[in-house]
Amino acid sequence: MFLSTWRRRWFIFDLDHQRLAYYTELDEKKLKGVIYFQAIEEVYYDHLRTATTSPRPSLTFCVKTYERLFFLVAHSAEAMRIWMDVIVTATDEHSRY
Repeated sequence: MFLSTWRRRWFIFDLDHQRLAYYTELDEKKLKGVIYFQAIEEVYYDHLRTATTSPRPSLTFCVKTYERLFFLVAHSAEAMRIWMDVIVTATDEHSRY
C-alpha cells in the first residue's frame, strides 16, 4: 500500500453520536468526515509498518472499517494507547446492542 501524502486531521471522540468526527483544522466547525463505531472492524498498532510514509511510524495505528483503512498518528505513545483503548472500548460497547 502506498500513501503519497499525509494530511493533518483533528479527531473528536463523539460518544453522543457514536462516532469519531474529524476536521481539517483544530478550530474548524465543518466536519471533514466521520467514522461510526458500528463500522469499525479493528483497531491495531501498525507493527508491520504498512503506512511506510508515516511521519512517525512508531506512533501510527490503524482503524479498519468496512469501507477503508485509516492510518492515524498520535503525538505520543501514551496518547496512542489511550486513543486505541477508547476506540476499541466504544466499538465493543456498541456491538453489544
